[in-house]
Amino acid sequence: MIYTVTFNPSLDYVVRLDHFNTGELNRTQSEELQCGGKGINVSIVLSRLGMNNTALGFVGGFTGEALRAKLHGMGIKEAFTALAQGQTRINVKVKSDKETEINAKGPAISSDDMARFMDGLSCLNKGDVLVLAGSVPRGVEQTIYKEILQAIKGKEVCTVLDAEAALFMNALECRPFLVKPNHIELGALFGQTIATHADVVRCALQLQQRGAQNVLVSMAGEGAVLIDDKGAVYTACAPKGAVKNSVGAGDSMVAGFLSGWLESGDYIHALRMGIAAGSACAFSTALPEKKEIAALFAETKVAKES
Repeated sequence: MIYTVTFNPSLDYVVRLDHFNTGELNRTQSEELQCGGKGINVSIVLSRLGMNNTALGFVGGFTGEALRAKLHGMGIKEAFTALAQGQTRINVKVKSDKETEINAKGPAISSDDMARFMDGLSCLNKGDVLVLAGSVPRGVEQTIYKEILQAIKGKEVCTVLDAEAALFMNALECRPFLVKPNHIELGALFGQTIATHADVVRCALQLQQRGAQNVLVSMAGEGAVLIDDKGAVYTACAPKGAVKNSVGAGDSMVAGFLSGWLESGDYIHALRMGIAAGSACAFSTALPEKKEIAALFAETKVAKES
C-alpha cells in the first residue's frame, strides 16, 4: 500500500477571471472547490493512474469533513487523524493574468493529536510506500519527518520526501528512498542560485552524501534530473505545451515517478512517467487524468549520462 502524509491539507477555493485588480471589485468567470495539500495531490494522481493508496494527515471541523467527503467522492481512501480543536484551512487560488495564492496557516496540532497520528503508523508493513510531502502547521516541529522515518525504521518501508528547508534537511540522515526538490528549493538549501545542469548535479550529489538514496530535481519547463542510488545521472526534457497551471505539477511528478517505479523497477521508465505526469498537470487547469499523462509519456525522452 502507498500512504501519503499531508499534515496541513486544505480546501482550495479556485476562482478564475480575466484580470485581477487589487483594491477594486472583481467578478469571477468560474469558481471551484478542490482538495489541496501536496500529499493529497499525490494521492489523487496515483489513484488516477490506478495505484491503490491511502491519505494520512490531520483534519478538523466542518471543513475537514468536507475535505473527507470530496476525497471519498473521488474514490480516494483516507485515514486522517481528527483534531480535537481547530478546522482544516481554506486557501484561495486566483487564476487570472497572473496566479495569486492566499494560503491560510491552518490549525494548531497538539501533542495528543500527534501521538494519535504516530500510533496510526503502526499499520505500515514491509513493502509499503510512505510519501511525506509539504509543510507542517503550527505546533509541529521541523524535525517531525525525521521522527516519522525513525519510528518506522526497520519496517522496510520505501519512503519519499518532498519538503523544504529544515523539515527536509533534518530527515536526510534517515536515508529516504527518493527526495524531490525543485531547482529553486535545491538552490535555497545550499544558499545559491541553480543556473546550470552542473549546478543541479553537484547539489544533488551533496544531498546523497547527506543520506538521500535517489534525488529527483524538477526544473519546470526544463524537465528534470535524476541521480540514482548508484550515482547514474538521467536527464529528461519536458514536452512542449502551453502552461496553464503550476499548482500540483511537482506532486504529479512524484506520483508519476512512483507509479512508473512500482510498475517496472526501472529508473528511465519512472522518470518518463514523472515528467509526463508533471507536464500534463502544467498543461491542464487541474490535476492530470491518466489519458493526458499517457499521451505525454509517448513524447518524453530520457538520456542516461553516466
